[in-house]
Amino acid sequence: MTPDTAPLRLGTRASLLARTQSGTVADALRAATGREVELVPITTDGDVLTGPLAQLGGTGVFVAALRDALLRGDCDLVVHSMKDLPTGAVEGLEIGAVPERAPVGDVLCSRDGLNLATLPRGAVVGSGSPRRVAQLLRRRPDLVVRGIRGNVDTRLRKVDEGEYDAIVLAEAGLVRIGRTDRIAERFGADGWPPSAGQGALAVEVRAGDAVGDDVARITDPDAEVTALLERAVLRRLEAGCAAPVGIAATLETRDEHGDDGGDAAGAGSRAVVRLVVEVYALDGAQSVRVERNVPKIEAQGAAGREDAAERVVAELLDRGAGELADLAGTGR
Repeated sequence: MTPDTAPLRLGTRASLLARTQSGTVADALRAATGREVELVPITTDGDVLTGPLAQLGGTGVFVAALRDALLRGDCDLVVHSMKDLPTGAVEGLEIGAVPERAPVGDVLCSRDGLNLATLPRGAVVGSGSPRRVAQLLRRRPDLVVRGIRGNVDTRLRKVDEGEYDAIVLAEAGLVRIGRTDRIAERFGADGWPPSAGQGALAVEVRAGDAVGDDVARITDPDAEVTALLERAVLRRLEAGCAAPVGIAATLETRDEHGDDGGDAAGAGSRAVVRLVVEVYALDGAQSVRVERNVPKIEAQGAAGREDAAERVVAELLDRGAGELADLAGTGR
């Protein structure tokens, strides 16, 4: 069996969501390349340790073991939730593909189907994300927001058993494992910007590896341009999961006068990425929001994304974002 026909070994965490995401990527690779894909189970510290995520090392706690296995050659590629992937480069690794993106926003799942406005005063809402905590308290300062760990089904069970009145989750995860019936309310990405890269997957490979050409075939250009622009902003801020920052990039079409509408292929129209970045105080009492339209053609290149991120972060700092949250990048 030659290297280009041997089965691709895809490293995956054991959780239902991780296996589902990896299975989706495996199916896409089989369809695009005709090659078989084998799932290789890998245990991460985030799967076995307890405690608040930020205290365990942040989102990278789910990533390190997968990357180590990839670097050792135990597998040929790994799949990450883009929002969990630290923005710093790792020598020897690169993102080989960004597949089609799932819904990017957050959702509320409640025991009685209540939405955020109708939850009783003092209701207990679960979230381990400082961003979500700030967003919840910004809208409902009377809520009691408590940390929560565990996979999606574990968290939903804690709602059903009365430990929490509601929880906030990423819609993408519920879509991927078929739990959308539990959604009581969807939060729009414009008014409630999610984590950078939420809803997107990152398929990581060894830099220069021959499998990279096959993996690249499952990239969705629109998912790639939006998710990587969001990551560029996060990287410039040097903000991880412990920072209350929401970032949303949405593809839109503008006519030559800058209005919405028209066909992206039509005369006088242009594709832009509408970028919304909001930094919150941890208690949700204050926030700084920046909106910017970035030409799609600019956002498609790494240099253009970095330039746009630099401009957005400069505006955030000018408006006092560094006084609301601990953003390492604000010292630039």
